[in-house]
Amino acid sequence: MIKLSYDVKIYRQNLLEVIEDGDTVIELGCHTGGTTRLLPEDCNVIALDNSPEAIDEMEKLDVRFISGDVRRHEVIAEVFKIVQSCDVLAIDLGGGYHPDTVFKVFYIWSSTFKPKHAVIRNRGILEFFNSAEGSGEEIVSDEGYLETYHDSGIPPLIKEFDLWTPNLKR
Repeated sequence: MIKLSYDVKIYRQNLLEVIEDGDTVIELGCHTGGTTRLLPEDCNVIALDNSPEAIDEMEKLDVRFISGDVRRHEVIAEVFKIVQSCDVLAIDLGGGYHPDTVFKVFYIWSSTFKPKHAVIRNRGILEFFNSAEGSGEEIVSDEGYLETYHDSGIPPLIKEFDLWTPNLKR
């Protein structure tokens, strides 16, 4: 199941509704751990963020924290060394972050880790979803990823990564 929201309270509620005891949760955009602190203690949480203020705050929590940009191929590879799948993929890249970037992050991370559930907080994607009218074609995924993209493992390094933002160039 894929759940979309914009309000952070609804995002957190959606996340807690799908998490089960012992789940592996990959949280992209944990910032200083506001949502992370709400997750059940028996979950295996891997939290990621690239903001400098996240480092000290996340070290206080009993979760695996990775300081890095979730758009970078090597960050995905680092997480893949830890786990090859997850039960829940949580994505909150600021809520109002560019929807195209959030969708790309969702697509790449979800097609790599094949979550049962994905919970995404983004205003632009939610607005698009609520404004779009379907064509009547039945293309639906019951999992937390787009099932028509069933390839396993980390996608190869794609040239498009360099186009996302100039900050990704070394």
